[in-house]
Amino acid sequence: MTRQANLQIAILGIGAMGCLFGSKLKDHADIYVLGNWPEQIEALRRDGLEVISPHGTSTHHRLNVTPDIKTVPASDVVLVLVKSYQTVRAARQAAQILKPEGVAITLQNGLGNLEVLAQEVGPARAVMGVTAQGATVLGPGRLRHAGDGPTHLARVTGQEPILSSISELFKRVGLATTLVDDADSLIWGKLAINAGINPLTALLKIPNGALVEDDLLARIMAGAAQEVAQIAAVRGVGLPYEDAAVRTAEVSRATAANRSSMLQDVDRGAPTEIDAISGAVVRAGAEAQVPTPINHFLWRLMKAQEAGQDRLNRQQFEKLATQRLEIP
Repeated sequence: MTRQANLQIAILGIGAMGCLFGSKLKDHADIYVLGNWPEQIEALRRDGLEVISPHGTSTHHRLNVTPDIKTVPASDVVLVLVKSYQTVRAARQAAQILKPEGVAITLQNGLGNLEVLAQEVGPARAVMGVTAQGATVLGPGRLRHAGDGPTHLARVTGQEPILSSISELFKRVGLATTLVDDADSLIWGKLAINAGINPLTALLKIPNGALVEDDLLARIMAGAAQEVAQIAAVRGVGLPYEDAAVRTAEVSRATAANRSSMLQDVDRGAPTEIDAISGAVVRAGAEAQVPTPINHFLWRLMKAQEAGQDRLNRQQFEKLATQRLEIP
């Protein structure tokens, strides 16, 4: 087993993605996972983490998990894997524990996370990343790795050596990773996929793969993703794939068993990232003068649900969507 003893990595977030990355990296670098979910911390300390693979096999892992930032050593790398609404706090934590020559990498959903991180750690130490890994928390201490997908990290001038080391480390542990030049492309490429999949799965409480099995839902998913692509085009941003609708459908199939992060939030009664995804698309569309009726529709429904209004059942949702949307 190869171990990079000198590479100290702090992971901010002990949900699905934080624990997944922790379980992958723990035997190859010095890993600390920081979070504040008491039940999860208790379970991880008592029993360790059970990870069920996409093939159904189960493995167990011991993680260095803590709620106390004072116990986290100075780190070469900070992976930010918290919800978008927690980014300000996480960015401040990253600034506290990051070594002067280190980098903080956001692998989050939504718009604006990189900018918040850069304000705290400095633009030269803030790195944009996206990952298509899928993971679902089954309960405290239990995780389903629902699907593999590529991870991309944007190059930052002056940080090429450490980013190359991180990329090689990720690949060594089975996380297919590529360094790319265009951070904006990564941001908007992932936003299109999130906008297509997350709100629909959360509203209807269905796994990702159910979207491609229903004609109406597949068209709504495609339309939401295409609205993002249209905004990106107006902004002069090229997406990291040719067709947003096609790519979103591919991700839906590849992570068919996964319950999206937004659906997991709904299941736990926690705040969602709807404002950083659909809401961000609506705001960006207004700035670019690009209509976003599908994202606006999904955003308003999720906001109504979060405000405590009755959840729409499948039939009610489909009737409302048919009435209010012109779906291609």
